[in-house]
Amino acid sequence: METLCKSGRASPSRGLAAGRALAVRREGVTSAEEKLSQTAAVAASRLRGRVPEPPTPGSATGMDGDDTITAEVCKEADVGDGELWEVMVAGYPVLLVRNKKEFRALGSKCPHHGAPLSKGVLKRERLRCPWHGACFNIKTGDIEEYPSLDCIPSFKVTVEDGKVFVTAKKKDLESSLRVKDTSKRCLLNRETMLLLGGGVAALVCAETLRQEGFTGRIIMVTKEKHVPYDKSKLSKEMNLKAEDIYLRKPEFLDAHGIEFWMEKEAVSVDFQKQKVCFMDGSSQKYNRLLIATGSHSSFLKVPGADLQNVCILQTPEDSSKILELATGKNLVIVGASFIGMEIAAFLSDKAGAISVVEKKEFPLQNALGPQVGGVAMKMLQNRGVKFYMKTELSELKGKDGKVAEAVLASGEKLPADVVVVGIGVFPNSAFLKGTSIARDDSGSILVDLRMQTNILNVFAAGDVVSFPVALLNGDRSSIHHQQVAEAHGHTAALNMLKKDKELHTVPFFWTTMVGKTIRYAGE
Repeated sequence: METLCKSGRASPSRGLAAGRALAVRREGVTSAEEKLSQTAAVAASRLRGRVPEPPTPGSATGMDGDDTITAEVCKEADVGDGELWEVMVAGYPVLLVRNKKEFRALGSKCPHHGAPLSKGVLKRERLRCPWHGACFNIKTGDIEEYPSLDCIPSFKVTVEDGKVFVTAKKKDLESSLRVKDTSKRCLLNRETMLLLGGGVAALVCAETLRQEGFTGRIIMVTKEKHVPYDKSKLSKEMNLKAEDIYLRKPEFLDAHGIEFWMEKEAVSVDFQKQKVCFMDGSSQKYNRLLIATGSHSSFLKVPGADLQNVCILQTPEDSSKILELATGKNLVIVGASFIGMEIAAFLSDKAGAISVVEKKEFPLQNALGPQVGGVAMKMLQNRGVKFYMKTELSELKGKDGKVAEAVLASGEKLPADVVVVGIGVFPNSAFLKGTSIARDDSGSILVDLRMQTNILNVFAAGDVVSFPVALLNGDRSSIHHQQVAEAHGHTAALNMLKKDKELHTVPFFWTTMVGKTIRYAGE
């Protein structure tokens, strides 16, 4: 959306906000089970005196002409300091928080995947989601730590005669999220922010620029054919369509004045002229540049690696293809990292047989250690998955151009109708070769805590960078986590606007396998 400069900020329509694909089912728990669990929890809590009974008929509850509802939700003395209660307002769940004797009321579900925030952790004025670590300010409902992109609504709380009342508009009660207000695009502002990449780092950068008042041109460029989507679901929920995992719909980006160029790949950058050239022969100048081109799955380097049905997982199309090829067939997964293990877990009741080949002693060993890796391996073994540990793939053999057999270093042969490779990634930075931008030996772009590269007006974020990590005493690392990429994008945007903000985040990651979730924080 473009306009001539006007004062004020654009607030996205409720319809656009509601248009986001939200997973409102708790991981590994069906809706019916969730309701039963919540009912039992509420009943037990009432026995302990921690959840109020609904106000009796005649209590102060009403609705005025503009659909504003005021409802008594509990007695002041019922709620202890630091407690989180889920209460009902006109049939809608609301989170009631008491912090330093002051009451706050907020949306009850995390906008990311619908987690019940009443089970979260409160520290000072920050509430952390129990599932994936998103943090919200309890005064405003604003998002303060990712992976959630959106805020939660906040409602007015009053206390009268020892009774606690919540006042809210019905439309706000109906929504589990609130999108931050943003500035409008102004045609008189000729500045251009060019963002290379279509993932969460570039998306959060674009949205933060608008939220912080930037009115110039914002262009996101990706070689993919989709708007930003939730890459974590490619291996966790392989039966979803691409549209089901979109983080923002095209209409949302358009409404916020964010240009989104798809199927357009950068091939070179002239930092002196501040210009990016693309594979189709076109070019684009910029005032400030963000490089957030992500990473790419590593390829096998064994004989037969070029046979048909040898796959990597990079896009929604890859995910759908692997699901189709593996259903009822012999699947060999090379690599027992998160991607390999999640694919094995999801396909454990769909593939005919699954074999996992890994050179380490345990799955997930580098990230989580042998004990947790051993537990994860046992979980999948109980589902019929076979593990070939402390060995490597030496060759793939085919028939009629398609893979048919995987040969291990020991000489053992595994039937293989489809092979999925998950042996690591490399940064998408080859187009920068020969330029003056600083990269390490792996190709990762070197940035500081402001996501600034060694080149003026050029920033980088996400999987493509190596950055100083506070938990490692400032040593550099590349951390391929969604939450980290989002924090990178936010920090980059602030510094592109010269707000001098350093990155401050604790890496958080989660994985889900056969109904069980593993979460960890740190590097």
